[in-house]
Amino acid sequence: MSHTVLTLLTPGEMGKALGNRAKAIRLLKGLKRDTLAERAGVSAASLKRFENTGRGSLELVLKVALALGTLDEFKDVFRSPPAQSLAELEKQASRRTRKRGRL
Repeated sequence: MSHTVLTLLTPGEMGKALGNRAKAIRLLKGLKRDTLAERAGVSAASLKRFENTGRGSLELVLKVALALGTLDEFKDVFRSPPAQSLAELEKQASRRTRKRGRL
């Protein structure tokens, strides 16, 4: 079964948007970059790079989200899509959990 992914943002654009949002929340909370970096346990330079370019490790992004109080927003990122029918739900329930992919 093939899944088509339709999105308007590239990964780089999404990263930039996340960096901009993190900066906006930091400023709304009245935090200096150094203060947030210390609370998140990351370097101020790494936080600056993330805010300005959207580039940063997943660990950095999650630490910043935790320090800003927005970590819960990531809990649904890789959630399985909901079943579209009762038959699909029954099929999912009876299927064994795969340990590795086929392709």
